[in-house]
Amino acid sequence: MINMINNNENKGKKLQVILASASPRRKELLMQIGIDYRAVPGTAEEYTTKTEPAEVVQELSYRKAEEVLAGLVRQGEEDCLVIGADTVVSHRGRVMGKPGSEEAACQMLSCLQGSIHQVYTGVTLLVREKGQQSVCHTFYEKTDVSMYPMTEEEIRAYAATGESMDKAGAYAIQGRCAVYIRGICGDYNNVVGLPVGRLYQELKSLGVLECI
Repeated sequence: MINMINNNENKGKKLQVILASASPRRKELLMQIGIDYRAVPGTAEEYTTKTEPAEVVQELSYRKAEEVLAGLVRQGEEDCLVIGADTVVSHRGRVMGKPGSEEAACQMLSCLQGSIHQVYTGVTLLVREKGQQSVCHTFYEKTDVSMYPMTEEEIRAYAATGESMDKAGAYAIQGRCAVYIRGICGDYNNVVGLPVGRLYQELKSLGVLECI
């Protein structure tokens, strides 16, 4: 089990971990590494002022974490670590989020098949304790993904499964689309939605992580 603690005069007091996401994949990844958390998804509409994918995911992850933390503060909750995350796919300068329709999913997959694209996940860590925010840290991870060629029939059959709808780039590497993945360079979990290895190291460097 991994416990979050603060690193000031109250060292040893647990921080409540809040995942600012409804993503079942991020929930599973946090459970996988033994982090005890509570999911509190945000409700605000996502928007970004950035265009570069690394900057987009960092800004969106911060907005998600900030919104959830503000809600917790209004409810009187203290001593918490909020984790916000956002993932996009980038292909030849085009940033892809979640498709809004099956047709949009087919268009995204048509672009990605037979080529290499990048998956970016931004993560923001906000710590609030004793009525003050003590940590605000944002980072991103990038993974290159190579896909096998897909026929139009294969693309439409995969999109018809519905698996594309809530996935950046319209595919799930851990789902049925696994058969079309030629290889990756980087963190697999980053493609799934949360680079837990990097997350662990960042938490450790910030002094809010204790392994027991």
